[in-house]
Amino acid sequence: MRLSSRHLLGIDGLSREEIALILDTAESLAEVGTRDIKKVPTLRGKTVVNFFVEPSTRTRSSFELAEKRLSADTINFSASTSSFTKGETLIDTLRTLEAMAPHFVVIRHSQPGSPHFLARHSASSIINAGDGAHEHPTQALLDAYTIRKHKGRLEGLRVAIVGDILHSRVARSNIMLLKTMGAEVVLCGPPTLLPHSIELFGCEVAYRAEQAIEGADVVMALRIQRERMTAGYFPSLREYAQLYALTPERVRTAASDVIVMHPGPMNRGVEISGPVADGTESVILEQVTNGIAVRMAVLYLLAGEAGREETTA
Repeated sequence: MRLSSRHLLGIDGLSREEIALILDTAESLAEVGTRDIKKVPTLRGKTVVNFFVEPSTRTRSSFELAEKRLSADTINFSASTSSFTKGETLIDTLRTLEAMAPHFVVIRHSQPGSPHFLARHSASSIINAGDGAHEHPTQALLDAYTIRKHKGRLEGLRVAIVGDILHSRVARSNIMLLKTMGAEVVLCGPPTLLPHSIELFGCEVAYRAEQAIEGADVVMALRIQRERMTAGYFPSLREYAQLYALTPERVRTAASDVIVMHPGPMNRGVEISGPVADGTESVILEQVTNGIAVRMAVLYLLAGEAGREETTA
């Protein structure tokens, strides 16, 4: 089986079979990370441009490591060090990058739909590393990989996502992926941090953290994204923490084998307490490790898809 597209623009559009293929491929490639020499020649001769308009630590580093472990040549750009700061348009930046003949462009951008726009104008494979508050597909894939690794399945699990759902691209991608794979998703947060038409997500909605977490197999905390807020969505961080933070007392009501997740970066004492973040239920650092294998899998599969298009063109 192959992916149906040479781009990864979002979870939206991926079939259940394609998601499973990416997770299975990541499982095979994870072994590379256990070797003394963590490198395979799979993408030798391929060039990847990492173009990050928004700041990133985990995603950018993870993609760079994935590319290097597959022996790709990488070029890194950020908005602060590119002609973007001089007023260059996105399409002109893309044309400049494509003059270097890359095979892949990994983009993180503040504007929703930016990767889709580039895909319509690009000869390279475009990979969405986060577009505004829209989607973050590789984060959802690594979250699914982590869950499956611990639980052995996704179907039938109860997954509670607690926090700033309104501004979270991670939440949107996870909701689509988990529902596609047959999981039950419950969303929780203050009414002001839930989307207006939240019923269209097809998920259970809870306004109390205790209600969402009780009996959950997986609990995922989301960061309060103050950089995307233009108004006061709650009285104070202290009050938010009192009502919605993942604390030992709240997590204790979840399933006995619950795992606790967070896409990072964490605000300790706000959406998650230190004892939970560092506790035995936490798989937060595993998520970071697993992200490398998942992004290797995405690059590997897209390289095969691009190669097929080149040979059949």
